[in-house]
Amino acid sequence: MSEPQKGWAWFDRDPGKVEGGNGNGGGGEDLPDPGRELRLAYARCLGGPDGDKVLKHLRAITLERALGPSASADMLRHIEGQRQLVCFIAALAQRGRDGG
Repeated sequence: MSEPQKGWAWFDRDPGKVEGGNGNGGGGEDLPDPGRELRLAYARCLGGPDGDKVLKHLRAITLERALGPSASADMLRHIEGQRQLVCFIAALAQRGRDGG
């Protein structure tokens, strides 16, 4: 039976390979990048004419929406959260279209 690892070492996929690599915590270039698969999926879903319509609609109801001076702090927080999500989705789709 092996000794339990101390500290944060148990986070490493391969404790012998900490530096370099593809940003997944280990140094192995052969490790899959689950984020790339997700970005490609976003690009496939939102890459065509229908995807463009969806993104345009999401931008119109969030990014291009202006709230008046009587908007509550809660409403401002809510719309900013929506805006952040739309920007995040659009960025993932764009990165997927650019090759992942």
